[in-house]
Amino acid sequence: IHQQVFPNIQSISAVVDCLIFEVYRRWHRRVNVAQKRYAIVSALAASGVPGLIQARGHIIDQIPEVPFVVSDKIEAFKKTREAVTFLRRSHVWADIEKVYNSKRYRAGKGKGRNRRYKSKLGPVVIYNQDNGVVRAFRNIPGVDLQCVDRLNLLKIAPGGHVGRLIVWTESAFRKLDLIYGTEVRKSEAKACFTMPRAKMCNADFSRLIRSEEIVKAVRPPRKTVKTVRIHRNPLKRSALMVKLNPYAAVLKRAKGAVKK
Repeated sequence: IHQQVFPNIQSISAVVDCLIFEVYRRWHRRVNVAQKRYAIVSALAASGVPGLIQARGHIIDQIPEVPFVVSDKIEAFKKTREAVTFLRRSHVWADIEKVYNSKRYRAGKGKGRNRRYKSKLGPVVIYNQDNGVVRAFRNIPGVDLQCVDRLNLLKIAPGGHVGRLIVWTESAFRKLDLIYGTEVRKSEAKACFTMPRAKMCNADFSRLIRSEEIVKAVRPPRKTVKTVRIHRNPLKRSALMVKLNPYAAVLKRAKGAVKK
């Protein structure tokens, strides 16, 4: 019996050794917590700039204001019909139609790997309490939902591009100061985190460079034109050689007389 079992054990161990996979790729990268929080705060700040939102492709022509804050009543929505009515009345539905029109086939082998279609992204709804809002909005194409206590950076700035359109509920928007703090007060939810301060008090650069203080401090432009002299070859230009060496003309005449 032992003679029959021992070869089987050896063959099983050989198969197990072949099935041990080697790790060739690092799928995860360790990122400091402070850097993650800094990135989320920067993405939230960019979502309040209309120029960055439009640069990302969102349609906000008829939206009354940015950031777009609505009442907490939408947190109690339980039907998709109610969510669609709200998006139409708040003029956000134009951004959803952009998602419908952008649906297209994916290039490559992803079509056969459950990723046949791809489309653009719409707004993200950030809420404070889920009283049915997730069930109401989750079936609308392009719409993502996030709880203000658990924000995902990949949803706020997908692909690393800031400026996504965000629909805030009032309670979630008020809770931002408690979670991330302000320039004066530290965060109460995040330990040892202080809101980063802006480097510039005024971000209008064109207005700054035209201000009287900066114009007086900057020197006037230099209007003298500096011409670049072209250096010719004196061995091929006799006039230039005579200018450099006046005796070259005498040598040239003497050389001609010798040839005669």
